Amino acid sequence: MNHQEILSKVDHTLLAPTATWAEIRRLCDDAVQYKTASVCIPASYVKRAKEYVGDRMAVCTVVGFPNGYSTTAAKVFETQDALRGGADEIDMVINLGYLKDGRYDLELEEIRRIKQDCGGHVLKVIVETCLLTREEKIRMCETVTASGADYIKTSTGFSTAGATFDDVALFAAHVGPHVKIKAAGGISTLRDAETFLSLGASRLGTSRIIKLMKQEEAGRNEKHESIGEGV
Repeated sequence: MNHQEILSKVDHTLLAPTATWAEIRRLCDDAVQYKTASVCIPASYVKRAKEYVGDRMAVCTVVGFPNGYSTTAAKVFETQDALRGGADEIDMVINLGYLKDGRYDLELEEIRRIKQDCGGHVLKVIVETCLLTREEKIRMCETVTASGADYIKTSTGFSTAGATFDDVALFAAHVGPHVKIKAAGGISTLRDAETFLSLGASRLGTSRIIKLMKQEEAGRNEKHESIGEGV
């Protein structure tokens, strides 16, 4: 798999609470230059970012982030507000308390309501795998499949761990054919990125892949310069 194939699956992400507009703008510039799938940014920057990138790049934002325990009504409002601002994709966090209570009916209802508001826009459902048992992960695969959402996503990147190869393989074995997989959190090497994609992920949530690409480019440039100096 070549580098551009990997980049085309990346949601280039900056969700730090201290993120500034200057940092978001640089993120957008890098995403456009390297042709990623989207930028994933805080909701407060969606409108400005969409005005900045226009049709050059998809803008993704997060709902109920990072803990997922806001009310369904609040998540619905966040979704509607983000879409009005120009968001192309929504990544929502499930209510983990509902899950631990075994209330998969409430999980399903919430996801369906948000997907209804998303309409043709992509909805990714973050289940925070590091906090779930294997059985809970499988049940959420079934719930997300039944909800009509477009993706199941492993992690927020703000909990105790991020994506694992085992979790992506488990998702691939249990989601319905229309549900794609997003691996997010802790993807720190190109080899890892390629492995996640080979296991069944269609998107990668990461801030590091473009940094790695830039480092490789800098290394190649230094090598070429040193060769030129020796001629």
